[in-house]
Amino acid sequence: MDMELLEPVTTELPDCVARQQPPNWVVNANVLWDRRRTLARVTAAALVVSLTIAFTIPKRYTSTGRIMPPDNSGSTMAMFAALSGRSGGEFSGLSNLAGSLLGGRNSSALFVDLLKSSTISGALIDRFRLQQAWHKRYRVDAAKYLARHSTIVDDKRSGVITVEVQDTNPQRARDLAQGYLDELNMLLNRTSISAAHQERIFIERRLKGVEADLEQAQTALSDYSSTHTTIDLPNQTRAMVDAAARLQAEQIAAQSEVDSLRLIYGDTNVRLRAAEARAAELQHQLTKMSGTSAPLPKDDDKNSDGTSADVDSGDLYPPLRQLPRLAVPYANLYRRVRVEETIYELLTQQYEVARIQEAKDVPVVSVIDMPGIPEKKSFPPRLLVALILTIFAIAVTAATLLFLHRWQLVSNSDPRKVLARRIEDSIGDSLQQLRKRVGGAR
Repeated sequence: MDMELLEPVTTELPDCVARQQPPNWVVNANVLWDRRRTLARVTAAALVVSLTIAFTIPKRYTSTGRIMPPDNSGSTMAMFAALSGRSGGEFSGLSNLAGSLLGGRNSSALFVDLLKSSTISGALIDRFRLQQAWHKRYRVDAAKYLARHSTIVDDKRSGVITVEVQDTNPQRARDLAQGYLDELNMLLNRTSISAAHQERIFIERRLKGVEADLEQAQTALSDYSSTHTTIDLPNQTRAMVDAAARLQAEQIAAQSEVDSLRLIYGDTNVRLRAAEARAAELQHQLTKMSGTSAPLPKDDDKNSDGTSADVDSGDLYPPLRQLPRLAVPYANLYRRVRVEETIYELLTQQYEVARIQEAKDVPVVSVIDMPGIPEKKSFPPRLLVALILTIFAIAVTAATLLFLHRWQLVSNSDPRKVLARRIEDSIGDSLQQLRKRVGGAR
């Protein structure tokens, strides 16, 4: 730094003005005005250096291409709407979910992810030998460099995807932008047919398996209903409870009649014996309808005709006390049948969609704007870079001059100045001792 920076600034002011404290900006302006030559030299040097830096930065050219991905989601959703309409709307929610899963894969976000994938970047690195062109030792470094200088965005409203590639060579920038479109098209050609075919094959196999499971579940439910005479268990339970209540009421009335006849006619009366026989029959029917609370027999504990061992072949309904135990297996079997039916319905719809999807043409990317060779550089803005660097140098120089001026005005007894001197002396002593050790070692 020039020795002029270390000289204190002395300004002679009248006594009336010296008594007043000038504003801070006035003092700073006076200091900078007195050091205007230094500022001018620094400005000139900074301008030369900044222009040199700005013109040494290599030019970069940007090539842009715009594409419109194929959209098949409309036809898929229309097809699912037709399928859900034919099914009566019972599975419309599942149909909409399946339609969104199958039809939404051609969205712009998917194609943006494909363009940013390592498959396309690796193909571009091999195709244009970018490791040698960019002097990258490792392949991963070339891929990161390509990702930093490539911009792939999609318009949320129109779905148009814009691909921009920046490079020092305008021809290579155009080739890389075009390479993105070519590699995307080839990737779609490789995957779309196989994906649709594999999807149809998978759904077809899954449909056969679900069909077998559905038949097995229906057979298990029918066997259980036939074995335990459970046709419609909720309605059967309601009917059994009502019948048992009526039968018990009749039995209570018959027993009351028996007691009254015994008091009136004695134990040898014919009417008493008839009433006792009727009450006994009602009690027998009530006991038979109630059944026992013993555990249900296993599948091997059956009669020769296939009925349960504890159920009479002539009974139309299961015992009343066994209904709670029969309800849980019946509900599990019925729920399994309903689940298998729902899955079968959904897979049938998806299978029809997969067959139509497989029959469609291979999606081809529609190019809106072909990438061209850029004529003008896109980076760097040389004048702006030079101006920013010059202004930064002037600001740093002005701040340094103001700091030195304020530091000179600080009293020697100020604690801050004393601390700074102590630190300076300590650093000087350490450097001197280090020099002595180095000299003695030599």
